[in-house]
Amino acid sequence: QDAIGRKEKRSETFKTAIHGQETDTPALKTEELGRRAPQWVRDNLVTMCMRCKEPFNAITRRRHHCRACGYVVCARCSDYKAELQYDGNRPNRVCQECYIFLTGHMVLEDREGKHKGILEKGAAEVSSRSLLCSSLQLLDKNGKGGTRGWFVIPQDDPLVLYIYAAPQDVRAHTSIPLLGYQVRDMPQSESRHLFQLVQSRQVFTFVADTEELKRRWMRAMARSAAGITHPEEEEEE
Repeated sequence: QDAIGRKEKRSETFKTAIHGQETDTPALKTEELGRRAPQWVRDNLVTMCMRCKEPFNAITRRRHHCRACGYVVCARCSDYKAELQYDGNRPNRVCQECYIFLTGHMVLEDREGKHKGILEKGAAEVSSRSLLCSSLQLLDKNGKGGTRGWFVIPQDDPLVLYIYAAPQDVRAHTSIPLLGYQVRDMPQSESRHLFQLVQSRQVFTFVADTEELKRRWMRAMARSAAGITHPEEEEEE
């Protein structure tokens, strides 16, 4: 009974420490992620990754801290970068959950835990059954550079924009959930046909090759953002 009592007491102390209640600094609320520096969970309080639950070891699975939530995580679960407001919007190492929350991007993993593309089907197959697909450029935040790729809204997943590096790639590298975003037109700049997706602090700026293509993407994204998934719903609108 003494052993059981000691074990339960240690367990409660551990849980309290994990949730940031052992000190005067409480755990960060979700809306505070990236805006305020977290209190780091101490390394000696955990024996396994606080995300994937795999045990730590000194060689193949070492401890790292997520700079957004303060959790102790393994290298695989913290192999992401996100800009944190409390650190002057500089990119910092974050865990997958914080990356998804802070950037709006989705990342999935396979059963072995290795990084995997968002959409397992190849770009050519998905494009043949898409609401819209074409080459676009996604600008970086300063608007001076960006990444050109193959963008697809699939028929079987019409509320998400998938981004491939090339039209023949076998998997997408990024996705953007479109539901709830606003589509914003932008004036033509230096022969560039610009438009944006805007939601709260998230802003994505795209460049289309032609004005017609830009309008088609704006209509398609606006439908997805409004949750319109069937052609008959579009006709009613």
